[in-house]
Amino acid sequence: MPKRGGTEVFRITGARQGLADDVRGRQRRYVISMTVRTLSVIAAAVLWDVQRHVAVVALALGVLLPYVAVVIANAGRESAPSLPSTFVPPPVRPALGAAETSADRETEPPHGRN
Repeated sequence: MPKRGGTEVFRITGARQGLADDVRGRQRRYVISMTVRTLSVIAAAVLWDVQRHVAVVALALGVLLPYVAVVIANAGRESAPSLPSTFVPPPVRPALGAAETSADRETEPPHGRN
């Protein structure tokens, strides 16, 4: 559970995140992925004559990242969280023994006396 200001916060609903928040989060992930892609393509162009193997890796990243970014951005909404358990089991009470009858008391010697 996330904590804010030292108090524990409980989620009491199974409702999903709002659609606007979900779209905003997916847009943010897509923009970050495309920024990384742009930087890797620029790095590939700059490093081509200096460090060719690093440039090839950066170019491969620049080619593969758009596909990954689109798949991540279009992954859809998250599944609804499960509702918190509201079932509180009753306390366990020890079972009582069988009731003693007067006939049992007469046939058995008293405890502690022999």
